[in-house]
Amino acid sequence: MSTALLRPTANRRAALRAITTTTASKLAKPASMPFTRGKATLPDLPYDYAALEPAISGRIMELHHKQHHQTYVNSYNAAAEKLASTSSPDAQIALQPLINFHGGGHINHSLFWENLAPSHAGGGGEPSGKLKSAIEQAYGGLDALKKVMNAKLAGIQGSGWAWLVKDTETGAVGVRTYANQDPVVGQFKPLLGIDAWEHAY
Repeated sequence: MSTALLRPTANRRAALRAITTTTASKLAKPASMPFTRGKATLPDLPYDYAALEPAISGRIMELHHKQHHQTYVNSYNAAAEKLASTSSPDAQIALQPLINFHGGGHINHSLFWENLAPSHAGGGGEPSGKLKSAIEQAYGGLDALKKVMNAKLAGIQGSGWAWLVKDTETGAVGVRTYANQDPVVGQFKPLLGIDAWEHAY
């Protein structure tokens, strides 16, 4: 896990953690999630595709954003339109896995882009303040957290995510993994996500 790419801006992280639970027809989304007239839209990146080199290649960033993430946006919108146009409970239930997968892919990737920043835009460095204290309390320090995160990432088969999350009931931070594009919901709020997509291996 490279800390050189983390954006430490507290306001951005707070906005990203503002995930709300809504009905199936209105997918949960962070406050900064781009939606236009009820449709998901691909967010613009606040940096150039090549801005994170050499840590992440510009070509991979472009492919991951313009094609991979765009596919989640398009597929979520198509499933949401089908869901809105049917009154059949069977059809609505059958669409839920598509809504979760593609909507989750959109949520997860929108958070992922916001977690990254080039060093000239505030990226890099180690956690500080309350986050540093929480990591030290849970893991003993950043190096130990990296070991846990890397081990959990290595255990993901195919695609999935490893997230540093805050437990809203206890206030503790922890590492949780989610299969495919399942988003972080419920009592956990995402702080940092690492996309373990199959093309990364």
